[in-house]
Amino acid sequence: MVRVLLVDDHDVVRMGLKMYFSLDSEIEVVAEASNGMEALERIPECQPDVVIMDLMMPVMDGVKATRELRKLHPGIEVLALTSALEEHRIHAAIEAGAIGYMLKDASAETLLEAIHAAARGEVRLHPEAAKRLVREFRSPQMRENLTNKETLILQMIARGLTNKNIAEELQVSETTIKTHVSSLLSKLNLNSRTQAALYALKNNIATLE
Repeated sequence: MVRVLLVDDHDVVRMGLKMYFSLDSEIEVVAEASNGMEALERIPECQPDVVIMDLMMPVMDGVKATRELRKLHPGIEVLALTSALEEHRIHAAIEAGAIGYMLKDASAETLLEAIHAAARGEVRLHPEAAKRLVREFRSPQMRENLTNKETLILQMIARGLTNKNIAEELQVSETTIKTHVSSLLSKLNLNSRTQAALYALKNNIATLE
């Protein structure tokens, strides 16, 4: 029997998932929580094998909760279950310690199999999430494509600096930096500063220090 803690801030979603899980006699929902903080509080009493974790929730989101859970209870696996397909959310969940990443549009059969896999310590990714990761790592995004100035700006973005901060440090106008950042994101096929920061870290252009 796989003991499951179900974490989602929507009652209707939890109700629907419990109907899915009732199709499998070897899965038991031992507790529910509406946010990450509540999930962490309930773990000692319900002792789940797998936590089904939504990512975007109030009070404490799923990424932070996953990070804390894996730190406090390393024997419990987390399966992220979300409607978010952005690459930076996939990275964040996996880096926090989630063993799998599934979308809420997954079939009952796929989701049930992913829960059993998580209980066995096996990785499962929704096909669309896996496709995005593969596409990202196969893309010709190379450090050599960046100019020295773009590399420097990318490092500053990874440090959390705003356009205004970067402009002041490089002693140029904020408009100039906005142009560089826009060009940088376009060249790397990225959609946000967060993705740019992750790109910099993964490609050793910047560090967390």
